[in-house]
Amino acid sequence: MKLNNNKILITGATSGIGRALAERFCLLGNQIIAVGRNEIRLEELTRFDNRITSFKCDISSQSELNRLIAFIKKEHKDLNVLINNAGIQYDETLLDKTYSLQKIEDEISTNLTSPIKLIHSLIPVLQSNSNSAIVNVSSGLAFVPKATSAVYCGTKAAIHIFSKSLRYQLAKIKVFEIIPPLVDTEMTKGRGKGKISPQKLVDEFIKAYKNNSYEVNIHNVKLLRIIHRISPTIADKIMKGGTI
Repeated sequence: MKLNNNKILITGATSGIGRALAERFCLLGNQIIAVGRNEIRLEELTRFDNRITSFKCDISSQSELNRLIAFIKKEHKDLNVLINNAGIQYDETLLDKTYSLQKIEDEISTNLTSPIKLIHSLIPVLQSNSNSAIVNVSSGLAFVPKATSAVYCGTKAAIHIFSKSLRYQLAKIKVFEIIPPLVDTEMTKGRGKGKISPQKLVDEFIKAYKNNSYEVNIHNVKLLRIIHRISPTIADKIMKGGTI
């Protein structure tokens, strides 16, 4: 994949992995459409570089997602890369009284159904441009889940299989999957050890993206998947407590 002169839409671009991706791709010489819910942080991103255009949107809301799709089709017909990064994880179990039906809906919509809807709606735009790609962010938890966050784990497993199937369907558009370990973001604050920085993740992803490596296992996810192939039982014991 060519690393410059692209127009890239990134969801969840205001913090963590999304912000690191937005900043790096901008520095590589691309135009960025940064999508997020926090207007103040979106404004900060646009001040970072004038090649960044912001669009305030909660992708879990169908009406707001429709606005985003209409905006792209009208104003950014040259969009050639879509990065589905936005995600929500509640570190709770179904037994927790605080884990509500609304939280379940939020996780499934943000992590799974909204990215699929966005892809479906923007495929015609992406197909009309060269060097086109879709990048979905899943998780090491897609392969070996932890005890908490069962819905999150389920949505990421679904995104993994969806990405693989989509890769078979699309001849012109390349489909990448970023498979992160535990990353030091606001979502993982106060949880786990041995986190990598979003910038480290982006370093590894950019190398794989340039070389057309479609499943990008980041950092210790590489080891986890090897262990999982050799002995799923050992992998399950490692991950039950959410140590990656």
